[in-house]
Amino acid sequence: MQTTTPWDTLAGQYQLHPGATPAIVGQRPVLGAGRLGQLLRGQRGAQVSASLGSLFTLCAHAHRRMAQMALAAAQVAEPITAPAPVLLALETARDHLRSIALDWPQGLPDAAPGAPSLDWLRGCPLRLVAPRELSDADAAWQTLDDLRRWLERDILRQDPKQWLIDQREPDALAYWCEAHAERLPPARCLATWQPLAHSLRPTLRSLDLLDADPAVQRAHLLQLAQTIADVPDFAQHPTWLGQCAETGPWTRLRQRHAPPQTHSAWTRLSARWLELIVLAAATPDLATPLLASGALHLAPGQALAWCEMARGLLLHWVQLDAEGAVQDYRVLAPTEWNFHPDGALGRAVAALAPLDSAAARALAAAYDPCVVCTV
Repeated sequence: MQTTTPWDTLAGQYQLHPGATPAIVGQRPVLGAGRLGQLLRGQRGAQVSASLGSLFTLCAHAHRRMAQMALAAAQVAEPITAPAPVLLALETARDHLRSIALDWPQGLPDAAPGAPSLDWLRGCPLRLVAPRELSDADAAWQTLDDLRRWLERDILRQDPKQWLIDQREPDALAYWCEAHAERLPPARCLATWQPLAHSLRPTLRSLDLLDADPAVQRAHLLQLAQTIADVPDFAQHPTWLGQCAETGPWTRLRQRHAPPQTHSAWTRLSARWLELIVLAAATPDLATPLLASGALHLAPGQALAWCEMARGLLLHWVQLDAEGAVQDYRVLAPTEWNFHPDGALGRAVAALAPLDSAAARALAAAYDPCVVCTV
């Protein structure tokens, strides 16, 4: 008789039910009822990072980074030295590229059975699965520069920075995708989705937890950390200031003061392609990292760490015991914000006709869950 729960049964799944209430059913069991803390209890240092990387495989690099930063911040009250921001940027670019190459073709209405063609990635310097995770900032910058050159030469056929200027308006990007759909699978995916996804416009309420003002950001993080500590199941259905919120590449801190635009399922989808190019075009002289990341000492043995990664804002909260081992651990991931039953996605799916699976699939692709999602 099995007395322990295998980790692979804790991954969970979501189901979308067009026209129903609730329209989103499901969860990740590992995040509820204190299970994650139980799994990690007694672990230390690299063991915690390795365990989280095994549990959250799709974005393992981000979880390992958060574990490292949270554990360090829990043990000292002074600000910690974070890993180089370029390492997060490189792995986030890899996550975007992998999702675009493998997941997007499978989500199209006319998706062909079998593995999607990856011929367009020939010559790409960024492997979809890293043989090893880089720890050297100079090597990461070199890989991003190689990615930029490949995009310019083989994909965009234009300087990426100029391309971003030319395609900054959604209509211009839609036209470019249509024009390049025949030769380039990501453009074909976006062009195929565009007519339907452009008409799907869930209300946008961004997770504005981070802030350019350090004092405001600290107050926000302290408030959220207290809720995480007080409510064991908070990570299953998180809210901010009493409301549901969403997070993704379209809600980055760096974009907080960008000109407002009308967001649709299509702009949320295309934000992932756009950010891939933004990250590749970055240079070491950037004054502020493109992706926010940090950690906050909360109390003796307790800390909160955060980073903007491919699917949105990721947060780790940890409480250590007197010997420095994990006593409790909680993860607040983008999928739980975006797939909250009462959130923008849930309301949008509930408003669909009961048999409108195509629209539901387009919405699911826009919010990109990190677990299985069916309609």
